[in-house]
Amino acid sequence: MSISPQLIYELPPLMRWADVVHLTGVYSFPTIPTLVGCKVRGTPIVWSPRGSLQRWKKSRRRVSKWFWEGICNRLVSRESCVLHFTSDNERYESDIRLQRAQHAVIPNGVEIPESQPSRDWLPRGILRVLFIGRLEQKKGVENLLAAVRQCRAPVALTICGTGDTRYVETLRACAQELGITERVTFSGHVHGESKEAAFFRSDVCIVPSFTENFAMVVAEALARGLPVVASRGTPWAGLGQQSCGLWVDNSPESLAAALNEMRGMDLEEMGTRGREWMRREFSWGGIAQRMHDLYGRILTHAPSASVLS
Repeated sequence: MSISPQLIYELPPLMRWADVVHLTGVYSFPTIPTLVGCKVRGTPIVWSPRGSLQRWKKSRRRVSKWFWEGICNRLVSRESCVLHFTSDNERYESDIRLQRAQHAVIPNGVEIPESQPSRDWLPRGILRVLFIGRLEQKKGVENLLAAVRQCRAPVALTICGTGDTRYVETLRACAQELGITERVTFSGHVHGESKEAAFFRSDVCIVPSFTENFAMVVAEALARGLPVVASRGTPWAGLGQQSCGLWVDNSPESLAAALNEMRGMDLEEMGTRGREWMRREFSWGGIAQRMHDLYGRILTHAPSASVLS
């Protein structure tokens, strides 16, 4: 953990200036000094864990996290602290860890490109599948590679992201052992124009994670008219409800079946529906207004069921 004495020096005057403090993250140095400062001054706080409180079977440092959470619980109260979650999925998994606070569920917003280039869907009959994200075990990439091996029809998987060098090498080795190296491209980190190009050179975005608090890439893909297959470890059950993708188990068999099913769907129409869904419910104007309302309500100490849950 990084420690910054300068931050401790800077915090008191900033807290005297602030009407509301918004804290992001959990297991980092600024967390406890910020909570102590808010408790001493009586400053209301909105706290966004950003998935840090979620667990899965391979989560690390469980005992040390439990002690850390115990300290945090003693520093917050329902009168002055709101835990901000980005999905019900995150709230359900997290509220047992920090119990002495109100809860608010407000999703992330997403930029909706004003225009988008036309796509050549399934060129030469190949389903182009895109994964974008940090390469780590909880992302379920091994299951995705196994799913590509099981797909009946031609599939080309592009994996965009970086991670621990040794782990990335195990993924490359896994692709080789499965005999799918000609179907898988490891493109490394993408950003800006290269990220936009990755979205528009694909037919489906896939998110096979074991757990996610939001999975921003889902919203980014849909905002660009790209259908999505997401695992049930993500909070995107709406993909099926909005007919813009599939929400499935992240086993290799389920992922392969989903990709096979997507091939027979009208991907362009699904992409259009996903883009409209993002515009309707996830554009930044509406999300910013909901956060503004949340700050106002905690300032007046009058939580409302329409904002807090």
